Amino acid sequence: MNMKRILLSGGGTGGHIYPALAVMREVRKRYPDVEVGYIGTENGLESRIVTKEENIRFFTVEIQGFRRKLTWENVQTISKFIRAVKKSKEYIKEFQPDVVVGTGGYVCGPAVYAAHQLGIPTLIHEQNVIVGLTIRFLSRFVDTVAISFEGTEQHLHSAKRVIHAGNPRATEVVHADPVAGRESLGLTGSDKPIVLFVGGSRGARPINEAVLQMVPLMASASDIQFVYVTGEAHYDDVVAKVGEQTSGNLIIRPFLYNMPDVLAATSLFVGRAGASTLAELTALGLPSILIPSPYVTNNHQEANARLLEKKGAARVLLEKECSGETLFAMIKEILGDRERHQSMSTAARQLGRPDAAEVLVDELEQLVRNHKN
Repeated sequence: MNMKRILLSGGGTGGHIYPALAVMREVRKRYPDVEVGYIGTENGLESRIVTKEENIRFFTVEIQGFRRKLTWENVQTISKFIRAVKKSKEYIKEFQPDVVVGTGGYVCGPAVYAAHQLGIPTLIHEQNVIVGLTIRFLSRFVDTVAISFEGTEQHLHSAKRVIHAGNPRATEVVHADPVAGRESLGLTGSDKPIVLFVGGSRGARPINEAVLQMVPLMASASDIQFVYVTGEAHYDDVVAKVGEQTSGNLIIRPFLYNMPDVLAATSLFVGRAGASTLAELTALGLPSILIPSPYVTNNHQEANARLLEKKGAARVLLEKECSGETLFAMIKEILGDRERHQSMSTAARQLGRPDAAEVLVDELEQLVRNHKN
């Protein structure tokens, strides 16, 4: 069986895009000559991330998300969806993929639905504990729904087939190099435990404020190396506010292009609870303090975080409870108790699926094989 062409779709956030690219890379390992297509939007994040990859044909549709209340915008959304399905059918007939993969977000809806109507094998992947609206809609049509967390299947009663695969982003991060991570931070030769704060690509004001409140306290923890990734939008402001306060054990960066390597060198992660982030943490067995964003659909980040907390892999700190003093105390508590830190690491690793991309591509091969037979 040879996979000649694969079509991917997913957008809106990196959490939908990076898993698709992880699947692509695993497919290319097995089939170096495979042709890859991607259906996204012209102005979405996927247009900036996917187009940087080599040898991907990028197709665009116009689509917008569905509102959860009755509005005139939903009439427009339905109209755009119908047009996007028609356009996706044109792309699929031209590209002739063996299989179509959707990784969530409203962007993948038209592509996957069009593939189903054309009789092309389809798979969708849900990264979060709570099923998104698009995945819920598509689940009744596709051949396979892949989920990241056990328990998600209870929300997919109409699905033909559900597999627990994990998040394919985990397959990439598990091979990260902790030595390279320390070197990139200028910490070669240092054996201090690293606490990594991540505000997200755009930063997060409550996390910024808590870290700034913590800066004076960091002097009392000279045995810990703190690293704060602010997000490019907040970097200058954070640096200006920190000023001369730091005792030298705080590194501030706007963005990390080698995040997997830095995570591999980290002892404790502090940040949001997006699905791709949790896939990375669990693949590496990295304990965490999770501050879920309350502004996401269905409050799915808190659901993700609570699952890790229930399993003993993380502590959850809600935004409304987050302060520098509270966060610092939690960090000291975890790092100061070696047995607890180790048990959190073990619990995180037990949740991880470093073979996720391989599991998904195995499933894609089976779908293609069944279709051709």
